[in-house]
Amino acid sequence: MTQYSICVDLNRCMGCLACSVACKMVNDVPIGSFWNKMLRIGPNPRYEGAEVPDVDMYYLPVQCQHCGNPECVKVCPTGASQKVADGTVQIDKEKCIGCQFCVMACPYGVRYLNADEKVVEKCTLCEQKTSQGELPQCVINCGGRARWFGDLEKGIDSFVAYDEPHSVYGPSLSYDAMAASRVAMGGYVNPYSSSDVYTLPDVGNKPSMRYILRNKKWQG
Repeated sequence: MTQYSICVDLNRCMGCLACSVACKMVNDVPIGSFWNKMLRIGPNPRYEGAEVPDVDMYYLPVQCQHCGNPECVKVCPTGASQKVADGTVQIDKEKCIGCQFCVMACPYGVRYLNADEKVVEKCTLCEQKTSQGELPQCVINCGGRARWFGDLEKGIDSFVAYDEPHSVYGPSLSYDAMAASRVAMGGYVNPYSSSDVYTLPDVGNKPSMRYILRNKKWQG
C-alpha cells in the first residue's frame, strides 16, 4: 500500500518559515490559521547544570500527520474525513457539516474550522500537486533542503526534493525541468541511523511523518 509522507531533517531546518508561507499562499489558508506550524524546541542544556552557550535547540514543523490509523476518520459522522488510496487523509467538503469532531479527535491540533465556508480544513499534502506527479509546495520551497517527500512504504532514503528550492511566486519551470532536478534524500543528507528517526507521539493513530534529528535530545 502507498503511504505518502514527508520526512524533515531537523538538523537542516533553519526555522525560516518558508514552508508555512508557501503553504498559505498555494492553499489560500485564512489569516490566523496554519496547515504547517513551526515550533521552537529549546534551548535545553546539553548536560545537567549547563548554561548558555552549552545549550541545544531545534525547529519542529508540525502538520497533519496523515496517520495510518487516523482518529479523525473514526469520529467523522458523515464520512467527510477519508483515508484515500495514496495513504493521505483528505476532507470531502461536500460531506463536511462543520461539527468539528475531527478537530477534537486530532492528537496534534492541526485541524481548524474555516468560519467562512463552515467546513474543516487541514494539510492535504498538496494533493492537487502530488496527484499530478509534483511535490508538495512546502517541499518545493524549503531553502534548507530539509523537507523530503515520498512513499513511506519504499523507505525514507527514497524520498525526493529538488536540488535547488523553487519559489512559489517566481518564474515557473516546466514539469520536465523540475523533475530532472530531483535528488533522493539517501544520497543527499548527512548520514543518520534508525535511532535518529522519530515520529510525533503515537497514541495508536500511527503518524506517518518522519523526523531526523542527530546528536540532540528529541522532545517532539
